[in-house]
Amino acid sequence: MAPELPERASQWAARAELAERAVGARHLRRLWAVPGTLLGVSGWPASPAQRLFRPWNYWWQAQVLDCLVDAYLRSPDPGRRARVGRFVNGIRARNGKDWLNDYYDDMAWLALAMQRAEQYVGVRRPGAVDGLAGALKRGWTDDAGGGIWWRLRDKYDEDFKNVPANGPAAILLARLHDELAYDAARWIEDRLVDEQTGVVWDGLHVGDDGSIREVEKVTYTYCQGVYLGVCLELASWGNDGRSTEWAERAARTVTTVAAHLTPTTPPSARLVLRGQGGGDGGLFAGILARYLARAALTLPEFGRDYEPTAFLAAELVLHSARAAWRNRAAAPGGPLFGPEWSHPADAPRPGSAERDLSVQAGAWMLLEAAALLARSQ
Repeated sequence: MAPELPERASQWAARAELAERAVGARHLRRLWAVPGTLLGVSGWPASPAQRLFRPWNYWWQAQVLDCLVDAYLRSPDPGRRARVGRFVNGIRARNGKDWLNDYYDDMAWLALAMQRAEQYVGVRRPGAVDGLAGALKRGWTDDAGGGIWWRLRDKYDEDFKNVPANGPAAILLARLHDELAYDAARWIEDRLVDEQTGVVWDGLHVGDDGSIREVEKVTYTYCQGVYLGVCLELASWGNDGRSTEWAERAARTVTTVAAHLTPTTPPSARLVLRGQGGGDGGLFAGILARYLARAALTLPEFGRDYEPTAFLAAELVLHSARAAWRNRAAAPGGPLFGPEWSHPADAPRPGSAERDLSVQAGAWMLLEAAALLARSQ
């Protein structure tokens, strides 16, 4: 069962391409004029510091790389392949000719994007994904019953383990068929999923004795997305003999999102994913949309009983994409999107979320997810 689309697949593809062009026109530049590189300027119009690629938004760049791969899959051509290669070069150069970072969530995101660039586009950087995966595995300890730290423990005297690190790391490790993916997913399920609602909380603080000191019960769209993603991966892999349990957890997460992470007013916002501002939050709903689209396409493989939930996942993506498109603003280079897709976008001004690369990349990610669903019908 698939949703009836008033739009043709070509319309969604055209909208995703316009978002791609807008981000390219306003944000993508060579790194310090170095030939063969490309990187995303974090703001538009850019401040002097942003034109020099400061601050270094490593994980934003990983999300843009994922969008560039999406665009290639939507419409493969040599120009898009070359753009992916230049962007990978830009990330490595800006990161000090290295792939590693102090934050485990950042490294997980780059590894996922690099893996997709290699698998689908043919852009290979030998050792990059394996090196990042190895760093993630070194971030696992038995404190709080397991889990990967948020950032380097010794450097920051870190006490926080969270879903934003363990979720994408588990997705990556599942795709690499590493059993630690199951451990990370079970750790999330056992400690950071609300038994009453199914909402995935943010993370927990570890005491000096290795016990759980405090749980951060903040609800982010991001956390729902990455947990949904790893449940789908483990259901498909099935190496623990419990594919049905992981599919059920994925389905539960979809229904939880519809019940708890969409606005209740106005009526036009029904099934539109909730925004979480600019900065890092500008990417959160786009990440959730990516994995909702995957749920819509994957859940029916586990039986007809999952078709209504797959339909709901698709509706969440498509309602959100329609709202984002309807509420876009006109700007040089193409459409400009706001951080809250159910509200009209504003013209960029100092301090506004519309200036942020994260907000524009999040909307681009959403439109690519809608285009994927439309062409998969």
